[in-house]
Amino acid sequence: MFTEDQNALLDSSGIRLVSLTEEQVIAIAARQMDEAELADDQLVEFLEIANVLYRGGFQIIPDAEYDFTFLTELRMRHPHHPFLDKVESEAAFIGKTVELPVRMLSTEKAYTKKAIEQWGARIRKAALKVNQSFDALELRVTPKLDGFAAYDDGTHLYTRGDGRRGTDITRVFDRGLSVAHDGKRGLGAGEIVVNRRYFDEYLQDDFENPRNFQTSVIKEKELDQNAVKAIQDKASVFFPFALLPAWVGTWQLLLDDFDAIISNTRSSVEYDVDGVIIEITDNELKNEMGATRHHHSWQIAYKENMEAAHVKVIEVLPQTSRSGRVNPVARVEPTRLSGALVQRATAHHYKMVLDKGIGPGAVIELTRSGEVIPKIGAVITPVVAELPKECPSCGSEVVWDGDYLYCPNTIGCPSQIANTLEHFFKMLRHVDLFGAASIEKMYANGIRSVDQIYKLTGNDFENMGFGPKQSENLVEQLNRSRAEKIEDWRFLSAFGVFRLGPGNCEKLLSNFLLQDIFNLNEEQIVAVEGFAKKTATIAINGLKSIKPLFDELYSLGFNLECTPLVEQSDKPHSPIAGKQIVFTGSMTHGSRDDMEKEAKSLGAKVGKAVTGKTDILVTGENVGASKMNDAKAKGVQILTEEEYLNLTRC
Repeated sequence: MFTEDQNALLDSSGIRLVSLTEEQVIAIAARQMDEAELADDQLVEFLEIANVLYRGGFQIIPDAEYDFTFLTELRMRHPHHPFLDKVESEAAFIGKTVELPVRMLSTEKAYTKKAIEQWGARIRKAALKVNQSFDALELRVTPKLDGFAAYDDGTHLYTRGDGRRGTDITRVFDRGLSVAHDGKRGLGAGEIVVNRRYFDEYLQDDFENPRNFQTSVIKEKELDQNAVKAIQDKASVFFPFALLPAWVGTWQLLLDDFDAIISNTRSSVEYDVDGVIIEITDNELKNEMGATRHHHSWQIAYKENMEAAHVKVIEVLPQTSRSGRVNPVARVEPTRLSGALVQRATAHHYKMVLDKGIGPGAVIELTRSGEVIPKIGAVITPVVAELPKECPSCGSEVVWDGDYLYCPNTIGCPSQIANTLEHFFKMLRHVDLFGAASIEKMYANGIRSVDQIYKLTGNDFENMGFGPKQSENLVEQLNRSRAEKIEDWRFLSAFGVFRLGPGNCEKLLSNFLLQDIFNLNEEQIVAVEGFAKKTATIAINGLKSIKPLFDELYSLGFNLECTPLVEQSDKPHSPIAGKQIVFTGSMTHGSRDDMEKEAKSLGAKVGKAVTGKTDILVTGENVGASKMNDAKAKGVQILTEEEYLNLTRC
């Protein structure tokens, strides 16, 4: 459970647990819950919580986990999600804010030399645009301080906030805080830091970690006497980035002596660092490269996982998550790493297990940072890997989907049941109250299938612990779900058949009637555009598994709207017939669903993301810059909603 300090920090930062419980947050941080199991709102909520606790001195996951596990999962699901453009704010001091003198953004991160080389390739490309010699460019490498980010304009000191607006904390200078190296005020961005040796000798008994101390220096309450003395002793200072020791040289010199430069730079200050910052110094090129909403494109942070050990694998165990993904967990010979006894490690996926030869007897390199399950890095001595043929939870034959193995038994696998129940109501869209918390309570009371839910009465819900009014509303929502019109393809996709998402369900039902779907053979499905033989086989098996549940629910009389069959469609000739269209932003003509449905009736194909096949991007209000930039880069025609309506009504 959260400590009193953690709860206070979350509360002061305006963070409320809505989609997650405290127990779930702790379980996710300990990797007892897989990121793939989380709904979108749960994933974003966890990211917000992890960021606030880290910046307030109560880190629950390390940076590498935050970036490569949770941010990567969100980016994979929704490449243009607004959270990905947000600056990780110093959230402990959210309150009355003021405009910052300059934008203070986050920093793009890299964990390998290869990633740095890819960044360098972008610099080279930009240099060519402005007729600069890339080989002659000057680069600057400085330590990446692990402190509290702030900006000093000479009169006021501000927190970074959201990168555009921060909180005035000039009081820390009034308390005697000095600038590092007795520097002058007004040198811009920097960090409030504390000398690590000083912290270990005088402060660690009173403060959990240096970041915890740094936040205490800034808070409005009266300072701890030890903090006052640390300021007087100049052990805690504001360190402007402009005063940091730096290596300066060309790109080739950096690559030629990369490891030594990084190592020397990291050790050049007496404060905690979590990597180095590499940046170009030419202002013309900086302006050319600009910035995203999240970070400046002309600089990058290089971080390393410093803790590693070589261990022997005892066995690789499959574990099925709530999403159906079968994850490999390696049991290893007990070894001490980062002060903890390690006995298991996670691989990213079974494709990695297969390609790298991870199995009993293999020697692997483990990397560990923070109090989390280690990750498998390099494989020192590979073996012939063995892959599971069956789901460890239900015994169903597993199938490949990209790099991952999945259990396709969405409705009968114990590890997936709760997720399946929630998915059904989420797909119906017009049903409220059946979110994760409600489903978990039902699951705890023995509910294992959707048809069981539809048989529940108000008294049944009350006996499960729901309130009288809530129970009444739940029954009302179940009745509403049957009465309100819903597309037949949405109803079918709600059953969660593997490889039969909304798009594929709509394709099938534009070729076959819903009542005929369960009698299709492989040849008939393959004849539908977009279905390969493997997908058809998986779909047939999946449909067979849901048939009893489908019949049970279908008999309840859902108000289904049939998808027009291709051969029956009488689509008029229109300017958008045969074109692929993506709608983005808030529409005024109708909901986005209505706009998409209307476009399909005019013969268009509707996509969800801008790709090389997209013909038209229709923009409503509040459109993100990234999607617009994608469209421009791919030569996609961009129309406002009004322009689109004028086109289709010609």
